[in-house]
Amino acid sequence: MMDQFMEQVVTKQNRGMQAAAYIFGWISLILMGFMAFLQFTSITAVLSQYGFGAEFFITLAQLVVFGGLAVFIYIYKDRIKLEYEYTFTNGQLDFAQVFNNKKRKNLGTMNLKNLEACGLVSSGSFNRYINMQGIKRTNWFLNREAELLYFYYQKNGEKHIIIIEPNEEMLGMIKRSLPQGVWQNN
Repeated sequence: MMDQFMEQVVTKQNRGMQAAAYIFGWISLILMGFMAFLQFTSITAVLSQYGFGAEFFITLAQLVVFGGLAVFIYIYKDRIKLEYEYTFTNGQLDFAQVFNNKKRKNLGTMNLKNLEACGLVSSGSFNRYINMQGIKRTNWFLNREAELLYFYYQKNGEKHIIIIEPNEEMLGMIKRSLPQGVWQNN
């Protein structure tokens, strides 16, 4: 018997805003780094001229703020270009986040046999599950206008719902692997 295998990478459909935000992040990083460098170089001059007075502490505070912002932007700039990766292997789905095609974060694995319900978000059954008390919702999609799919399951007494955006081929493989009665039409 052949293994069923498929990978899908979900990207933003409208990447213009994403690219602009990424460029703005780099420009902000350079600007904040430059400002922090200027404050760092002026610390000794301020210290020799004013001592440990108010001017020194203002310069030091500016150094900390600009330097902190530069470090923050450096750490989080790759998260602007976010992608999700779904890997289907014989009735098991693996989920991952990919940041700027460089960093990968595994989100988890799901065996489709453990699902209690599955269906399209546009169906009436989704509203039944999403409005349950105490449900934990996880969104692993990027395009709200896409045809979204939900998975409902319970684990350790907690109710969970995961929403993804598979393509038609992935959706077909998922449907074929679901246990009887799990697929919800409305």
